[in-house]
Amino acid sequence: GLVRALADEAGVPLAAAGVGAAGVIDHETGTVRAASATFVGWAGFPLADELGRRLGVPVSVENDVNAFLLGEAAALSRTERDVLGVMLGTGVGGAVIIDGALHHGPHGAAGEIGHTPGYSELVCTCGQTGHLETLASGTSIALRYRERTGGEAADARAVAALARGGDADALAVFAAAGRAVALASASAATLLDLPTVIVGGGVASAWDLLEPAIQATLRTDSPVSGIPLRIVPAQLGSDAVALGAIETARRALAPAPPL
Repeated sequence: GLVRALADEAGVPLAAAGVGAAGVIDHETGTVRAASATFVGWAGFPLADELGRRLGVPVSVENDVNAFLLGEAAALSRTERDVLGVMLGTGVGGAVIIDGALHHGPHGAAGEIGHTPGYSELVCTCGQTGHLETLASGTSIALRYRERTGGEAADARAVAALARGGDADALAVFAAAGRAVALASASAATLLDLPTVIVGGGVASAWDLLEPAIQATLRTDSPVSGIPLRIVPAQLGSDAVALGAIETARRALAPAPPL
């Protein structure tokens, strides 16, 4: 397979492999508990066992957003021990590192900030109302622009281009997204005493459009601890999940010095 070929090309023995997979993952067994909309039919698939059998090495499987945060947090600073990750893509995902370790929760769904309520009166993709995802996902940004204007915008990238050209409705859509992300981050930071939030995903490439509303919101709705909350853009792009998967495999072999 691909992983074995890459190891052979690198000229080093393969000791373990890590995978960042979409959906709800049982991180202890490496089984896909609930598939994402992108990978239909994976629910119940023993991904770690099956890949491990083919490779002949231990395989660790982590949710892709969890892997994203592991990769980004390690790149940001090895001293970061408490971090929230927010992934703004087709939907909105989240992950949490507490005391240097990913926090999974009893059902493996900790950090799902995209489906926290109270940000709008709009129906979310999950069928509930008002979730962060209704304002901050790439899909929602395009929808909100079309609702405001009756015009066409193929995707969030097109709305970003319009905003950079001075389109008031496009700017307003990104301002609403940035404010919602900041409010959600401040809530999580207040509950868990998190000093840092890393925002990634395709929408974060429009950081210049999100950041003004994020910073303005932090000035009025900051955590009550009084400790400044840093909300920063991700740096690794598409490499973050792969690097986080490597970190997952490494920790499974030898539990690591925490981040």
